[in-house]
Amino acid sequence: MDDARRALRRFFGYDSFRKGQETIIQALLEGRDALGIMPTGAGKSICYQLPAVLLPGITLVVSPLISLMKDQVDALTETGIPATYINSSLSARETSQRLRGIEDGRYKLVYLAPERLESERFLELLGRIEVPLVAVDEAHCVSQWGHDFRPSYMGIVRILPYLGRRPIMAAFTATATDVVKEDILVRLRLQAPVRVTTGYARDNLALSVVRNADKRDFLARYVRERSGQSGIVYAATRREVEACQQHLAGLGLRVGKYHAGLTEEERSDVQDAFLKDDLQIIVATNAFGMGIDKSNVRYVVHYNMPKNLEAYYQEAGRAGRDGEPGECVLLYSAADTVTQKFFIEQSEADEERKRNDYRLLNDMVEYANTSDCLQRSIVRYFGEEGGEPCGRCGNCTDTRELRDMTEEAKIIFSCVARMRQRFGVTLTAKVLRGANDAKVRQFGFDTLTVYGMMKTTSEKELVRLIHELIADGYLKLTDSQYPVVQLAERARGVLEGTERVMSRVERIEEAARSRSRYGSGGRGDQYGPYDEVLFERLRELRKKLAGREGVPPFIIFNDATLREMCQQLPDSEAKMRGVKGIGEAKYAKYGTEFLEAILDYKKEG
Repeated sequence: MDDARRALRRFFGYDSFRKGQETIIQALLEGRDALGIMPTGAGKSICYQLPAVLLPGITLVVSPLISLMKDQVDALTETGIPATYINSSLSARETSQRLRGIEDGRYKLVYLAPERLESERFLELLGRIEVPLVAVDEAHCVSQWGHDFRPSYMGIVRILPYLGRRPIMAAFTATATDVVKEDILVRLRLQAPVRVTTGYARDNLALSVVRNADKRDFLARYVRERSGQSGIVYAATRREVEACQQHLAGLGLRVGKYHAGLTEEERSDVQDAFLKDDLQIIVATNAFGMGIDKSNVRYVVHYNMPKNLEAYYQEAGRAGRDGEPGECVLLYSAADTVTQKFFIEQSEADEERKRNDYRLLNDMVEYANTSDCLQRSIVRYFGEEGGEPCGRCGNCTDTRELRDMTEEAKIIFSCVARMRQRFGVTLTAKVLRGANDAKVRQFGFDTLTVYGMMKTTSEKELVRLIHELIADGYLKLTDSQYPVVQLAERARGVLEGTERVMSRVERIEEAARSRSRYGSGGRGDQYGPYDEVLFERLRELRKKLAGREGVPPFIIFNDATLREMCQQLPDSEAKMRGVKGIGEAKYAKYGTEFLEAILDYKKEG
């Protein structure tokens, strides 16, 4: 591991490993398989990039998206590690040149789309080169129970017989339930792997859910308050993407759109403009983002609720990849549930898969309605102990007084029981409200003692309250297209008088105007004091150099490295080399120009 630490400083500019990295790297260097479940921004890529440098031969990295490959290869090249990629973006001539380079041993890492492993020409090449390690990125794609299953990932193990000897196998993903983890082990044939889960909590992210707000108004206000910061806005449909992008562009914001209805060239141009900071905001469907390596995304807003928590956390986790504070906001309305159910019904999945999708959607709805710590809710969903509240999320920082809703909860539980636990949320709310509804009369629910007992509460608020009771474990929903409300075990304590139900009254306008703990504008108190004027000057220098080199600005140095320069104000080569994120190759290429910019600034002051 001494060699690994020296390589970490030389190539990546860091003196110590992050949590989980050392365990995985040591296992791979000892020839053992590994499974790493590490949140976005935790440094998964170094876990296989560093062993690739130290092991003989060429490491293969199976990656799902072209954009990820290009970003990773650009970043490795900047650090002085020879790497390349082969995918459909290359011409036949470029592909042949790179294949010859692989055979000649010119690279240490080669990134591939899983479809490339179906090429007989490539499989024959594998028999002529040394492959000590195969790393599978976004490994959840191999599982049919994962949120982004890709059948092409099933063919990864097909390459093993073509290699002289079995390589070390390593699989990485940011999110995976226990079922998905086991699927990964089986389908990739990992042999007694070292398993590292560093925890799903992202300490730099502030999660929040805004319910029933005017979404367009909220979004406009939110992004304006974060002028100059990079952000992603996810919407459920192409039509929603188009409308959001046009609205924000009409406000004078630098905003692009990304969805499957655009041509490949249009999508590529928009993505490049975003990576290069020419666009401040991208409005996109979930077609955008998996593997996007842009480190300085400060916020992710979900304009619509995603289909499940795994997808949500993957997408939200694209904020704050550099470890700096990020914000993740979910704008929730009941109409989002209808949209996602439509997608499930229109899919060609079998009935078992659809039932699973409905279950996952119910979990997503519960998250959107819980009064518990949002970070803790996500951690528990993935099978970890929740621990203490995060203190950062919208629920933890909610200053509204708690209201005792025990009596209301008892009435709701009684209504569910008297309806024989066979009907949905909306009909339950109608009975409680005392609605003059044909279906209520059809089943004789207008004769129940609970009929109309909450008539002073709006149906919308009753639906919200029922969903909150579901989210907090007092009620549960069946896994079906039309889920049925049932009593959960936790309701027993309330009915027996041993537990109280506390809730915060939803005030839409206040929620719509709320701002997370991190505020806006990149102020110094988020990170410790630093010179913001110098920071902007270094950002300008970085953008100029990025244009010269033809790479995104964050590939040169991320925001955290620039901020540390502004805090330490290095005045010599030795001090500049001590800044985190500045390895040998990057200092040789850019260090002098940044050092001179800092010295010039200090002279001016």
